[in-house]
Amino acid sequence: MDTTPAPAGERFAVHATSDSHFSWIRTRLSIERTLMAWVRTSVAMIGFGFTIFQFFQRFQDMHNVAPADRPDAPWFLGLALIACGIVALVVSTRQYLWTTTYLRSGPFDVLSGMEGGPTHTPLLGVVVVVMMIGIFAFCAVLLRAV
Repeated sequence: MDTTPAPAGERFAVHATSDSHFSWIRTRLSIERTLMAWVRTSVAMIGFGFTIFQFFQRFQDMHNVAPADRPDAPWFLGLALIACGIVALVVSTRQYLWTTTYLRSGPFDVLSGMEGGPTHTPLLGVVVVVMMIGIFAFCAVLLRAV
């Protein structure tokens, strides 16, 4: 028995109706919402990682405070959270691009009603900016403790 998936055109009968067009739009918007949720989660992880590092760095510099048992722990935790935020952005963006490419491929392109139109929204620009901020924060924390 062959378990190889058939191309989309052979598995689905695509009929360009108003119902299928609006279903395509709902699917596309749900993909956008999913990527926005990942961006929000990544921003939180990057922000928490940077904040944890900064807080404990300042905490160690205070007078009349006992030294920490593991002074490098906030550094490792901060780097780990920032790295997780960046990785989450990379993975979710890759999934987003794969899914939108699939939605615009072959027989599904006629459902979009945007033949030759824009393929992506400004959300990808936001992803790139947040990714650059994350990389900058990672480098800042990495170099700060070295």
